[in-house]
Amino acid sequence: MHITRSIRWLSVALVMLVLLSTAASAGVFISVNFGPPALPVYEQPICPAPGYMWAPGYWAYGPDGYFWVPGTWVMAPQPGLLWTPGYWGWGVGGAYFWHAGYWGPTVGFYGGINYGFGYVGSGFQGGYWHGGQYYYNQNVNNVNVTNVHNTYNTTVINNTTVNNVSYNGGTGGTTATATPQEVAAAKDPRVMQPTVMQTQHEQTASTNKQLLASVNNGKPAIAATAKPGDFSAKSVVAAKSAGAPYKAPAASPAVAHNNNSVPKPPSATTTTPHPSTVTPQANVPKPPTTYHAANAPAAPNTPHPAVVTPHTVTAPHAAAPPPPAPKAPPKPPAQNHPQERKER
Repeated sequence: MHITRSIRWLSVALVMLVLLSTAASAGVFISVNFGPPALPVYEQPICPAPGYMWAPGYWAYGPDGYFWVPGTWVMAPQPGLLWTPGYWGWGVGGAYFWHAGYWGPTVGFYGGINYGFGYVGSGFQGGYWHGGQYYYNQNVNNVNVTNVHNTYNTTVINNTTVNNVSYNGGTGGTTATATPQEVAAAKDPRVMQPTVMQTQHEQTASTNKQLLASVNNGKPAIAATAKPGDFSAKSVVAAKSAGAPYKAPAASPAVAHNNNSVPKPPSATTTTPHPSTVTPQANVPKPPTTYHAANAPAAPNTPHPAVVTPHTVTAPHAAAPPPPAPKAPPKPPAQNHPQERKER
């Protein structure tokens, strides 16, 4: 009987291990039964140095409710990777689930949320990689061309209604759905989780009571920073206004849920960025003449406004343009997205 009981307990233990393993691979998402506030209107601080890439701000959720995680300039964990922002999405059970952002060769689905600065709801128009170096679209990035030489200008056109909605699905949310290409982007084996600096940046934001939506009414005093975790007065940019009138929700705790229906990157260890060596080049890549900017880029050393566009999702662009023909400069990936206007 003792042997039989031992075998039974061993069987139960094995089943539990299988269930835990399945839950881990599926991912656990925080969910809340009311959506986050609108994205605040803010400007982008100037890019601190070549190689930094913009990670837009977002509303996260903690014990005291939603809090703002400032947008910031970050280093990719390795050359060639682009950032797919996280997003809140309406899910089964009548709750909003948080789907964390990740790094990958191509930008995946981020809920059709217009985060601005090149993230127009699908794909990315803020820059691209070529030859191990990152090139910035001056039309949507605040860069000082004296220090950053890998730049170009591409104008995008906005023909639809602009808003600052910060979640997908549910009442008032975006209606975008992931394309097959965006689903594939999240499953790419080269996908990497947020860097240590990004994780610490969010943790620092969670301890600042002024970033709680219930305190700032959707208009955080620290809307963006020059570098992750740098919340000093010199670095920060305050929000110009809330994205929409703030409505205080009824108190409701967050709940952890398994969500198997949403595409997400494979499990990976949090990574530390390894910046690539970026040196000025004489022949700076430029986009096709049909996309050449009609307006002059933002002046150096001045904040660049956030940009807002509709939330129509199309297939994301490739992570880097094809190799250039002999003696011809490389071109950024072809885009077919609406224009961002220069203010969120």
